[in-house]
Amino acid sequence: MSKIPYTGKSQQARQGQVTQQNVPADPLAPAENLPAENPLLEDPDALAARLVESEDFVRNNRTLLLGILAVVVLAVVGGFGFYTWRGQQDSKAQASMFRAVNNWEADSLSKAVKGDGKAPGLVTVANEYSSTKAGNLANFYAGVASLKQGKYKEALDYLGDFTSDDYLVQSRAYSLMGDAQLELNQPKEAADLYAKAADHNANEYFSPGYLMKEATARELANDPEGALKAYDRIITEYPTAQEVSEARQFKAKLEK
Repeated sequence: MSKIPYTGKSQQARQGQVTQQNVPADPLAPAENLPAENPLLEDPDALAARLVESEDFVRNNRTLLLGILAVVVLAVVGGFGFYTWRGQQDSKAQASMFRAVNNWEADSLSKAVKGDGKAPGLVTVANEYSSTKAGNLANFYAGVASLKQGKYKEALDYLGDFTSDDYLVQSRAYSLMGDAQLELNQPKEAADLYAKAADHNANEYFSPGYLMKEATARELANDPEGALKAYDRIITEYPTAQEVSEARQFKAKLEK
């Protein structure tokens, strides 16, 4: 309760602007001239009329409403069915890829990519299960295998089809694509991919190495200014990286 005594001398009272309201004797009765909070609750007839209108709307638009309901149900059921199917497909893809990955790890790259007659290769898994995580990963394995085999254009295709939420693996894929471009005597394109690898969730562990590759590719592309920028980034952004000393040396040579 306020400790300020009531004096009847509010600002409105002093200015003669007090608004009169009719307060009922019964404290439970609503004040006069004040609108009800919800007319439908205050007037049963209005509520009944509104219900009749709703029933008429449903009756007159029954076909449309049933159609909308059917679409919603089909969307829910279809979405659930798709995710269930994709999960099953992913399990099949992993089982199919198991032997190919073993061949990949054993350096039997041709068998890993094309299959060994007993199980499909990475390319088959990537094509047949392209919508699954395992099929996506098969592209990465196939890209690395093709790069090792000297099939650089194929490596670019497979690695280009690969995407990953893991920023380390995705950065690695960009760098490998840069390696393929460099082997194809495309140093500018290679440098751009190395820069993309360095900037993809940049970190002090891998970005300096990718920047060194970018600088080398820029020099090969006769872009000394671009190379200097890459060296400077290593020195200023990653001062504790082991690549700093080498970056300083190459930068000094370019600046002579």
